[in-house]
Amino acid sequence: MIKIAVASDNGMVTEHFGHCEGFIIFDTENNKIVKSETIANPGHKPGFLPNFLADRGVNVIISGGMGGGAVDIFNERNIEVIVGARGDAKAAVEAYLQGSLKSTGSVCHEHEHHDECGE
Repeated sequence: MIKIAVASDNGMVTEHFGHCEGFIIFDTENNKIVKSETIANPGHKPGFLPNFLADRGVNVIISGGMGGGAVDIFNERNIEVIVGARGDAKAAVEAYLQGSLKSTGSVCHEHEHHDECGE
């Protein structure tokens, strides 16, 4: 089983990982979604969210944008980071499972909340 977390606002992939409303965690088996649950963002504190998700068994994180510190922690925890995603969270996970969702590698360098990150 692979657990995929999507940083989301109202079911849509959010532009900034740390400031999302919550995470939709999809349990997948054989490239199919078997279950999903939404957990509220417990708060943005540097270094906290990557470990929070890793401790829940997440294998992949999908977001619109993400700061370099978070990317580094996910990499240390062997969690695949996909940034540059947009649109419906479930559709993003399905695209990932089909191999058509690739990370743009866009990392936010300003630690402020911007509407567009990495553009």
